[in-house]
Amino acid sequence: MTGSVLAIDGSHGEGGGQLLRTACAAAALTGRTIRLFNIRARRAPPGLAPQHLTAVKAVAELCRAEVEGLSVRAREITFRPGRPRGGAFRFDVGTAGSITLVLQACLPVAFAGGGKVTLRLIGGTDVRAAPPLDYFRLVLLPLLGRMGLETAIRLIRRGYYPRGGGEVEIEVEPGAPRPLNLETPGALEEISGAVHVANLPARIAERMRATATQILSGYPPPHIEQQVLGRADAIGSGGAIVLRARTAHTLLGGAEVAQRGVPAERVGENAAQALRAELEAGATLDIHASDQLLVYLALADGPSCFLARGLSAHAQTAMWLLPQLLPVRFETAPAGRCTRVNVYPGRA
Repeated sequence: MTGSVLAIDGSHGEGGGQLLRTACAAAALTGRTIRLFNIRARRAPPGLAPQHLTAVKAVAELCRAEVEGLSVRAREITFRPGRPRGGAFRFDVGTAGSITLVLQACLPVAFAGGGKVTLRLIGGTDVRAAPPLDYFRLVLLPLLGRMGLETAIRLIRRGYYPRGGGEVEIEVEPGAPRPLNLETPGALEEISGAVHVANLPARIAERMRATATQILSGYPPPHIEQQVLGRADAIGSGGAIVLRARTAHTLLGGAEVAQRGVPAERVGENAAQALRAELEAGATLDIHASDQLLVYLALADGPSCFLARGLSAHAQTAMWLLPQLLPVRFETAPAGRCTRVNVYPGRA
């Protein structure tokens, strides 16, 4: 562990929680002490919300870190990591804060623990401005599997805004990521997905599914599983639709969380249009996976490449942040309707 403290301006780029989560995960992986200031400066209100607090606490537990200044609405913390470890851990956001965003912070560290890690997380499973749980299950974790990183996820109960209370368990096997070389998506093989509602009429899920199917006409008919949950399986009312395209070389996703006052048809349309845009652009990682996988590609034992139909503010911020903590270099270049991203680990 180096004795110097790396100061990171949390207002850079997207200026939100993603920078905080990625910085703490990368610090845990390198043993580098960091001081984060201006945390979530571009959000209203700024500072740590409960889900960000839980994410930092979770990473700290996984690597025995000492954290100074950790409290709700804190705008500066110092994170002194120890070594990642295996074991069983339970983290409760205490609100409907997103479970999947906490997992974004935890998983890179869990894979590096040297022993099996079991995480039990309580919070929101399908909430706005976060990947729905089924996107994690159907797209992100299978992509990690292709990199040699093994997980098993189990949904215990869904939870929604404002109460949360959803519960998920994930088992993580230790391992080091392999590179991904996604030069082309290859032929489209299948479109599938999942739509669910909880404590709402079944027709809402059917309307989401029907609209998505109509928008994806011209492609192989999608196989979309439909689920209607009651009080035994979900706390609160809500829903989401997640679509996945499997091509010869990759997986692409499109997702949308149901919101009060937004017609079911609009929810299904947004998810389907997102997936259609990925397919029409010739992307090899969708716009969300292309930022969430960057930390794993930076840790791989060789160079990677992929095509993204656009680089989100999250992706651009991660490309600015990660080279400060890891020996990695990113290159981008236009590639038809996409941006080609080359990742060179071990090359600061």
